[in-house]
Amino acid sequence: MRITVISVGKIKEKYFTGAIQEYAKRLTRYCKINMIEVPDEKCPETLSPKEEELVKGKEGERILSKIKEQQTVIALAIEGKQITSEQLASQIQTWGVQGSSDLVFVIGGSLGLSKEVMKRSNFQLSFSKMTFPHQLMKVVLLEQVYRAFRINSGEPYHK
Repeated sequence: MRITVISVGKIKEKYFTGAIQEYAKRLTRYCKINMIEVPDEKCPETLSPKEEELVKGKEGERILSKIKEQQTVIALAIEGKQITSEQLASQIQTWGVQGSSDLVFVIGGSLGLSKEVMKRSNFQLSFSKMTFPHQLMKVVLLEQVYRAFRINSGEPYHK
């Protein structure tokens, strides 16, 4: 199985990059892992709704340029479906059995994901109704994907 994580923006904090590297290293035992960072769009703090859509659109184009037609896309979105770790493990296993073994998880920038990225996604996943920094979401996502592979392999993992 191949897992790609596409995220908007560069992660600068060493405590996040260290955790990301650790989980990526652990995941290599179960799958091929690929991390892609696309540049975020520089913008002021306050934007009109139209300007927000323009920013998300530009970031969305960068994201979509990295996705291949045959890949299964999972968009991380606050309005997505909330599931348990066991359900995520089951879903990953189901995708693999159905021949969708090339999964792409997409983490948007500070404004979220464009409508075009959401339309391209095969599944929309929410970790919470709360808003989290996208740098932290990358760590949480990788930990949950790692947990899913451990569950699917019948290996112990802290509950």
